[in-house]
Amino acid sequence: MDSEHHETPFGCQMEALRGVGGYTYLLEPLWWAGMITMIIGEIANFVAYIYAPAVLVTPLGALSIIVSAVLAHFLLKERLQKMGVVGCLSCIVGSVIIVIHAPQEHTPDSVEEIWDLATQPAFLVYIAAIASLVLALMLYFEPRYGHVNILVYLGICSLMGSLTVMSIKAIGIAIRLTLEGISQVAYPQTWLFVTVAVVCVITQLNYLNKALDTFNAALVSPVYYAMFTTLTIIASAIMFKDWSGQNASTIVSELCGFITVLSGTIILHSTREQQPVSSQGSVAWYISGDSMKSIEEHLITISNSHYTEE
Repeated sequence: MDSEHHETPFGCQMEALRGVGGYTYLLEPLWWAGMITMIIGEIANFVAYIYAPAVLVTPLGALSIIVSAVLAHFLLKERLQKMGVVGCLSCIVGSVIIVIHAPQEHTPDSVEEIWDLATQPAFLVYIAAIASLVLALMLYFEPRYGHVNILVYLGICSLMGSLTVMSIKAIGIAIRLTLEGISQVAYPQTWLFVTVAVVCVITQLNYLNKALDTFNAALVSPVYYAMFTTLTIIASAIMFKDWSGQNASTIVSELCGFITVLSGTIILHSTREQQPVSSQGSVAWYISGDSMKSIEEHLITISNSHYTEE
């Protein structure tokens, strides 16, 4: 039988399956429950940036990884290995250290004050460096190394992500002041921060999806977390001067806590159990335009205990 009889019907069946089941998850109550809780979590994360420094909020995002691992263990039957438990404990210990030594933040009283922080020479140098690196990665490195080096896509995501957090924090403070009766809507700086946030978020999501399409998610997640968190801490320390007034021992303790969280995240992802491959599969093909036939095909497993060389 020639190759046309094998490939064409199978391709038609794959297209049919995509057309039929592409959006069936919208009918699942569990999917909606997950979507709603994710939205609530992002809103809470947004509020956290208003009242706490980014150097505290961003590293604590690793706690979501722990929750995901625990829920996957019970709901999806993905076994959490012993080293995975060690990774979870490391994230918890590191998070406690960060919280204990977290700096006290001075909250700006207006968008204009935030703008003054964003236009200080040190942060302008940081913005110029970010823009230069992003353009270099997009224009030179992505066409040549984007599909072979994970740092290209994730570098763009992380660099833009640090600016996203700074803009989101400014927008959150503007919203809080407006709700308190001090309207910030008329300030052009407010809408400039909104524009920057939208551009950065779109760019960030675009290249994150490229990274996930190209590389293993188990590798993307810890690398992206490490780069994004590190750059966000640096950006916040420059713009909002999070570490001003703290002594060297406190800053070192915070950095140790972050390194502990980072180590736990890497351990947790590196020990993720691979999903077992099913020993059975189904093959379906079209006989005519409006009928389909399915058969069950058992895959043959060859092992040392059952294979005898003739």
